[in-house]
Amino acid sequence: MSLKFGTSGLRGLSVDLEGPATALYAAAFARHLLGSGIAKQGDEILVGRDFRDSSPAVSAIAIAALRKAGLAPYDCGTLPTPALALLGLKRGAASLMVTGSHIPADRNGIKFYRPDGEIDKADEAAINAAAEALRVEGVIVDAAQEAAPDAYDAAMALYGERNRALLPEGSLSGLRIGVYQHSTVARDLFVSVLAHHGADVAALGRSETFIPVDTEAVSTDTIALLRGWAAQHGLDAIVSADGDGDRPLITDETGTPLRGDLVGLIASRFLGATVVATPVTSNSGIEAATGGRVLRTRVGSPFVIAAMNEAVAAGETAVVGFEANGGTLTATPFTVNGHILTPLPTRDSLMPVLAVLALAKSRRQPLSAVAAGFSLPAAASDRLENFPVETSAALMTTLRSGGEALAAFLAPIGVPAGVSDIDGLRVTLADASIIHLRPSGNAPEMRCYVEARDDAAAARLLEAGLARIRDWAAAR
Repeated sequence: MSLKFGTSGLRGLSVDLEGPATALYAAAFARHLLGSGIAKQGDEILVGRDFRDSSPAVSAIAIAALRKAGLAPYDCGTLPTPALALLGLKRGAASLMVTGSHIPADRNGIKFYRPDGEIDKADEAAINAAAEALRVEGVIVDAAQEAAPDAYDAAMALYGERNRALLPEGSLSGLRIGVYQHSTVARDLFVSVLAHHGADVAALGRSETFIPVDTEAVSTDTIALLRGWAAQHGLDAIVSADGDGDRPLITDETGTPLRGDLVGLIASRFLGATVVATPVTSNSGIEAATGGRVLRTRVGSPFVIAAMNEAVAAGETAVVGFEANGGTLTATPFTVNGHILTPLPTRDSLMPVLAVLALAKSRRQPLSAVAAGFSLPAAASDRLENFPVETSAALMTTLRSGGEALAAFLAPIGVPAGVSDIDGLRVTLADASIIHLRPSGNAPEMRCYVEARDDAAAARLLEAGLARIRDWAAAR
């Protein structure tokens, strides 16, 4: 079976999730909530989903299993993950989001949320243990499907209100913004919120077929679409999100995507954060650009959230996190535009998009100039898809086996001068450029991140890194 349970919850082929496996893990989640005292019998639990063909069935299976386990499910329909999490925080309810995020359409997944936000690594272990216990006990978890009372309107109203209050009235007037709608659950909300703030909005590329959009490694075909639309419609920016609406995508006036870590950086400054948690894969120039303290973590929202929580426990009062994909999390309240922005410790896409657009409008600059003004090291990233997990694991084992192995692997590219293994291998070369090799934690992909003196050098280094990975795999 294809299923894997880890940092991003449960992931696997849709055909495997449209069956007893979903019921098993939903029941295991319920057992963990009830057994730990996080929830009690009869408590409500929220269920949302994305637009994948398999998501309605997976959602209905989860609802049936949760009800059988003694909880009261509410169906939030197709909505952004941060909207589901926000309603859960307000109601003190746990939740499940059926989504595969940006991975291919033949796959799907389930994200799990406690009443106070995303599950952590301890929760992951407890849910896995509960699933194994259910198997050992021979508890029957079938693939029955059930409906549940509707909570879509409540979730969308709360999330929409949060984002409509972020900016003063008319803040984006004079900007013409494209919304690449594709199949993201955030597509209609993006249009309505941007229009509320005064932008002239053009809806683009709506699809009734699911399109996996990775905002951290935007495909060349997608970039070509974006650039074509930017020129055709005279746009100041194009915005979008991934399938479940928790990772932002924003381009400049040419249709060229901004890096997600720059988007997160702008969002943290928009909020006035004094502490920022971000993975080691985010740009190395962030420390100098934030104006606050930066906590580097492993890749994955649980690690970012753990670092934010430690900062809050130490007495910090303005704590933000963001990932290299631009998804931005808040651990403390912020006062923005005269309103209290309550903590939302899960990735959000809409707030950082609004922060970037508001900055461009206030500076009266095109987004390309805004981005250039941060003077971050030139960076690029991409991935090799359908790269077997076993192969990526073997590569990392080889590269960690000793300095000679790493030096030999990188010989066609450069000479290693320093290495960090917080997550994957991040190598500083003798010319001060950086190449970071990391297997994906939730998909059969190998990712490569680079930094160099300029965009052209970064592009060359990225292609050289990907080529070196391909050559190594082919020679096995």
